[in-house]
Amino acid sequence: MTNTKFPNTDPSHTVVPRATSVDAYVGKRIKLRRIALGFSQEKLGELVGITFQQIQKYERGANRVGASRLYDIAGALDVPLDFFFDGVDRHPQPGTLQKEGFAQIRKAFEGAPSGSSDPMDAKTITQPETLELVQAYYAIPDANVRRNVLELIRSMNPQKPETSN
Repeated sequence: MTNTKFPNTDPSHTVVPRATSVDAYVGKRIKLRRIALGFSQEKLGELVGITFQQIQKYERGANRVGASRLYDIAGALDVPLDFFFDGVDRHPQPGTLQKEGFAQIRKAFEGAPSGSSDPMDAKTITQPETLELVQAYYAIPDANVRRNVLELIRSMNPQKPETSN
C-alpha cells in the first residue's frame, strides 16, 4: 500500500545512495593530502572523530563523504573545501544527471587506464619519492620560492609546452 500523503515513503521506492566516481575522486584527493601531511589513516580518523576503516572507505570511494564530514576532514587536513573538487567539471550539461544516470559525467572522473602516466593515480601518490617531494616543497617557508620551484618543475615536463608570463 502506498502512502498517499508521502508517496516516496514506500520501502520499494527507497533509493540507497551509492558512491559514484565523484566520490572516488574526492577520496583520492583526501588520500593525496593525508599522505602529503604524513598522516596515517588512523591519525586522520582521530582528528575527525571516526575510525581509520571509515577513512579507508572514503579514500577508496566505497562510501560517500557527507558535507559536514568533508568539512571536518578539510579542517583536519588544513585545506579549503574546493581542494577536494579541484579538476572536477563543475558545470555538467543540464539534465545529464537525470537522463543518463551519471554515465557521461562519470567518465570525467574515472581513474586513468592502467599503465597511464596520470600523476594522480594511487600508485604514484603512494611512492616514497612523491611523499618526500611534497613534504620538502611545503617545508619551503617562502611562498614565492615555492611558486618558483613549482614553475621550474612544470617547465621540465616534456609533454606540455612552456608558457610565457
